[in-house]
Amino acid sequence: MSPIELNKRQVEILDIVKGNGPITGEQIAERLSLTRSTLRPDLAILTMAGFLDARPRVGYFYSGKKTSQAISDNIAQMLVKDFQSIPVVVEEGMSVYDAICQMFLEDVGSLFVVDKKSVLSGVLSRKDFLRTSIGNQDLTKMPVHMIMTRMPNVTYCLKEDTLIEVANKLMSRQIDSLPVVKETKDGLEIVGRITKTNITRAFLSLADDHDL
Repeated sequence: MSPIELNKRQVEILDIVKGNGPITGEQIAERLSLTRSTLRPDLAILTMAGFLDARPRVGYFYSGKKTSQAISDNIAQMLVKDFQSIPVVVEEGMSVYDAICQMFLEDVGSLFVVDKKSVLSGVLSRKDFLRTSIGNQDLTKMPVHMIMTRMPNVTYCLKEDTLIEVANKLMSRQIDSLPVVKETKDGLEIVGRITKTNITRAFLSLADDHDL
């Protein structure tokens, strides 16, 4: 497909938005001494072609890229820190029974375990609890550190990681969530969690922004 050819008015609109964006349709029309309705087809063409982007109650701003490229760039810029949620953390000495209760009270799929220095030492999943519950052990006397997945076998991420990187980790390891951590002198401090639900919501918000 050949590149779209812009007419003189559309070029003028782009120049106005480049220099003044974000700017409303009414303001663009005023600068060109035209009515808003007269400009509407040109603005629609420029937006659909990806030259302009539009936000409700904000106005038009210059994109200069086709929509697919703009979406790709937006995805690449989605960071964990902007979409992470509050982690549910338990201590190594908590009983398996109490941890199971905590998981259901918090309605989460994983619990993150910390040691006496409050740094990440392991993770607990529903599968861990189910596997342990099938036996005849007294769950009220068994500490969670006996059944958790231990460091360094825990997969984690940083606040500055992209959602694409995290999504690849979740899919490749077939897990539902990751602890978000920051490095300290004692180890990895848990500062959040990122889940498949977080990532799904983020991508749905992107779809809304681009009217997909």
